[in-house]
Amino acid sequence: MTTPLPIGLVQTAARHHAAEEPDAFAADVRRVAAAHPGVRLLAYPELHLCGHRPDEDPGTVMTAAAEPLDGPRGARLAALARELDIWLVPGSVYELGAEGRVYNTAPVYAPTGERVAEYRKIFPWRPYETTAAGGSFVVFDVQGHGRVGLTICYDAWFPETTRHLAWQGADLVLNLVRTPTVDRAQEVVLARANAIVNQVFMASLNAAAPDGVGRSVVVDPEGNPRAEAGPGPEEVVSDVLDLAEARRVRTRGTAGLTRVWDPFTEGQAPLELPLYAGRIDPERWRRGAAPELPRPS
Repeated sequence: MTTPLPIGLVQTAARHHAAEEPDAFAADVRRVAAAHPGVRLLAYPELHLCGHRPDEDPGTVMTAAAEPLDGPRGARLAALARELDIWLVPGSVYELGAEGRVYNTAPVYAPTGERVAEYRKIFPWRPYETTAAGGSFVVFDVQGHGRVGLTICYDAWFPETTRHLAWQGADLVLNLVRTPTVDRAQEVVLARANAIVNQVFMASLNAAAPDGVGRSVVVDPEGNPRAEAGPGPEEVVSDVLDLAEARRVRTRGTAGLTRVWDPFTEGQAPLELPLYAGRIDPERWRRGAAPELPRPS
């Protein structure tokens, strides 16, 4: 038996030169948490702690802000999650990898202060973004509630990304965004489409001006918008998600009809996929080949 998960999506402008004011973000998180005392998972947009102003070179900011996940910034974030007893997704950060490459990475901190997940953006927005690309699909369990998958901004444009997370058992996909451009309208459509075709909750969290144009949205596993922010300044999108609903929709079908995880008959031949030089194997489709993780109780 799982319990509903109260979430808070903080649509706000990025913090520029956050390294020079390391305590300012903590003060902001405390303020938001105090105003929304029931929230268990609090999330911020893409590169929230590593913002660059319009007149700054993104590459210079990236180099200056990059540090290992277990560096001083990570220690402060872990302590903050433990202090407030929340699941904290502080937006993505510039991560300095062990091999010297810089990644756009979303870390996740549990209420214990442990970093329980980190996701490196697989699809940087080329040619504008120069971070190295990640190579792993990441989900994590929120004990007692369900499983959450992570994507960052442009990842949502590639249907394979959300499909893999749903295949790994994600009930909710959290997409951290920093979109200041007119294609935010399409991203809102993609949030609904990804929810529909994968039967998962989608939470697309965009930054506010000047780093984004807002319009953060939460969508249910049947594609219905539950909450949507406007294009204005800071706004906290709050909701309470029963993540077991995603499992119900997969079992009984969207609108009680469509079960996208049950398209294959027993003994059906695999479907070749020339695009990937691979294939869909019916034996792998429903059960998946990902390690079977215990479900939250």
